[in-house]
Amino acid sequence: MKIIDRYFIKQFVQTIVFGLLAFTLIFVIIDMMENLDDFIDQSVPTLMIFEYYLYFTPEILRLMIPIAVFLACLFTVGKMTNQNEMTAIKSSGVSLYRIMAPFLVTSLVISLLTIYFGGYVVPLANKGKVNIEVNYMRKGIVATGSNIFFQDSKTRIVNIYFFDINNLQANRVSIQEFTSGDLTKMKSRIDVPRMVYDTTRNSWELFGGIKRTFTENQEEAVEFNRMVLKDLNFKPADVINKQQRPEEMTLPELKEFYENQERTGNDPTRTLIEYHSKFAFSLASFIVVFLGLPLAVTKKRGGLALQFGISLLFTFLYLGFMKISQAFGKNGVMDPLLTAWFANIIFFVGAIVNLIRVQK
Repeated sequence: MKIIDRYFIKQFVQTIVFGLLAFTLIFVIIDMMENLDDFIDQSVPTLMIFEYYLYFTPEILRLMIPIAVFLACLFTVGKMTNQNEMTAIKSSGVSLYRIMAPFLVTSLVISLLTIYFGGYVVPLANKGKVNIEVNYMRKGIVATGSNIFFQDSKTRIVNIYFFDINNLQANRVSIQEFTSGDLTKMKSRIDVPRMVYDTTRNSWELFGGIKRTFTENQEEAVEFNRMVLKDLNFKPADVINKQQRPEEMTLPELKEFYENQERTGNDPTRTLIEYHSKFAFSLASFIVVFLGLPLAVTKKRGGLALQFGISLLFTFLYLGFMKISQAFGKNGVMDPLLTAWFANIIFFVGAIVNLIRVQK
């Protein structure tokens, strides 16, 4: 690594760190003002407020990293351009491609690290944040384990009033089976006050319930004291996972979730978009540097203020493209994979066009 590369990377990384600290502080202050009434009304302890924002910080960083990287790129190169450092470097025979190399490599490393950060660290932190919102801020979020309703297969629906994860026990359970030829016709229904999972047999045991079987002309009801069901597809851990929101799931959990949705006949489109978006959004740091750096090497009127304005403009354009494409994708107009990567594709093409037209 040459001295000039170390100089570029040092200035670039320092500006990124400063931008992340500034953006995170501003974000936390604004959010704290919005939640101040909830903190006061629910008498949330000061230590718990501190813990809440400690859990919230990874999510803020995930959202702010592409913005901070883009701003750092424009600010660092723009400052060198305005101080004629970039002119001297290019006059010595260094091409634009060579100037871009350390910035692109650094942003690519940041993007790869962000995939792990956003796919594993952030979901775990979000779980802690949601737990505080439920137990201390009383935001009306339904707690995991109560009033659970899901599709276990293409023809089976399960409703659990309350699930005790510690004892692997479901209370007030209804299992409804429909005919495969006509999903509007119920074939059978089991209602039971208690259902326990047997870990040795990997099956569910039902106690003191009633099973109703429906035919064209009649209904047959049979009471039972104990029944073993081995064809139920879900396990105790799945009950908790089914109630998690996508932002609380790690990459493996999201993948398993949309595979379960496909297996049970549910539409996995939204989950697929969330899964692919975690990769696409992480690589946004590389895309925006590839787009913004050629803009910054050309000296313009307005100086750093113009560079900051350009940064905000492209940031809003990028986020706007992402939200619009997700709206089309979630409505089934676009393929989930294309939906997640649409903004990156558009901006990457724009970056190539911009790079071609800029003087090397």
